[in-house]
Amino acid sequence: MGGFFGVASKNDCVFDLFYGTDYHSHLGTRRAGMAVHDKVKGFDRAIHNIETSNFRPKFDKDILKMEGQLGIGCISDFEPQPLIVRSHLGTYAITTVGKINNSQELMWMLFNGSHSHFLEMSGGDINPTELTAALINQRDSFVEGIRYAQELIRGSMTMMVMTKDGIYAARDRLGRTPVEIGTKEDSKCICFESFSYLNLGYHHEKELGPGEICYVTPESVETVAAPNEKMRICTFLWIYYGFPASSYENINVEAARYECGKHLARRDMQRGIDKPDIVAGVPDSGVAHAVGYSNESGVPYARPFVKYTPTWPRSFMPTIQSRRDLIAKMKLVPIHDLIADRSLLLIDDSIVRGTQLRETTEYLYKSGAREVHVRPACPPLVFGCKYLNFSRSNSHGELITRKVIEKLEGSVDPESGILNRYMDPDTAEYEAMLKEICKELNFSSLHYHRLDDMIEAIGISPCKLCTYCWNGAE
Repeated sequence: MGGFFGVASKNDCVFDLFYGTDYHSHLGTRRAGMAVHDKVKGFDRAIHNIETSNFRPKFDKDILKMEGQLGIGCISDFEPQPLIVRSHLGTYAITTVGKINNSQELMWMLFNGSHSHFLEMSGGDINPTELTAALINQRDSFVEGIRYAQELIRGSMTMMVMTKDGIYAARDRLGRTPVEIGTKEDSKCICFESFSYLNLGYHHEKELGPGEICYVTPESVETVAAPNEKMRICTFLWIYYGFPASSYENINVEAARYECGKHLARRDMQRGIDKPDIVAGVPDSGVAHAVGYSNESGVPYARPFVKYTPTWPRSFMPTIQSRRDLIAKMKLVPIHDLIADRSLLLIDDSIVRGTQLRETTEYLYKSGAREVHVRPACPPLVFGCKYLNFSRSNSHGELITRKVIEKLEGSVDPESGILNRYMDPDTAEYEAMLKEICKELNFSSLHYHRLDDMIEAIGISPCKLCTYCWNGAE
């Protein structure tokens, strides 16, 4: 995944840029960077590896030297950026959030058309931000170039392009990720997370629509390419990776998670299940869902384990899955007095592979829990995300649902329609899948959030939400 923050100011922007970018640290763990433009010194840039450290200590010396009235910064889970590019359009800096699925095709198109070249990253990959810049450079203006890139890229691509005079902010063609603009005296800012500018003194000015391009200067925000009607914003923004204080499409993340928890509780009440002793959320993304469940059901909310954050502040690191699982376990510290001989209902944002949640459940049993009931805050994940980099490593075969379906069916042809039976919560196949997952992960019971309930809880028209990972809908 990734996030960004940009500033256009009449004064030096580095302080706002530094802290605004830092507020996106929950969205990436590998690279971070800032680029600025000063009227006298021109362009300057700093990029650091943040796999073993947070953003602030990596850049605290850079901000003492950087100066500029314009700036863009990013947190990335993949490529080093922002990049500074010199082309026939002039010198500019660019940062992106998204995923390019047809990068090889686009690369060869550029090779054949203009004999371009690209710097190869470790592992043989091409930097998608550099590829996006090369596409922009095929046209005679930034607006035409950005539109051209977004039309050709299969996946998604949201970006900021900073020239010496202002910043182009462009939300991806179907609006899968957000772009927010804030304003205060003498400054405008651009960001992924709307909360990121609040403590810096900005207030909300606008949210870009799908495919909309705005040109931002300290004095104004000008729409230079109108938004599209069609939108497919990522639903997981509200379920998991959006920050609680943020809002997208005027829907607050924390409030949406409360509603999801309430809907989960209502379904359990319809089922007539015995109430557990306490309800808890897996820290941190399951907590708000659990509070909503508690408020609706009357089951007391408690914290049977807490996350140790002073030296384990980052949930995504390291990148090796086995080590991530181990560290996820090490971060959670049990509270024996709230666990022993109790029936617990545990809410997590989702179940991907199931490894971490199974270990968490076993951890609770060893700490004395009598029962551990699990309620994921979203439906079963059946498809790996192909639009955003936050789940780029999750192939279909790694998902616990796919493994169980293949166990029950043998090899599965996605074109056969059998997957549709396993995605419908009213079928025998769906029930068989839940029963097998529950058995494999050692839960006392398992009930996923229904897709219709989740969409109702968020409160946005289904046609505007991307639900691909749950139902395969494009």
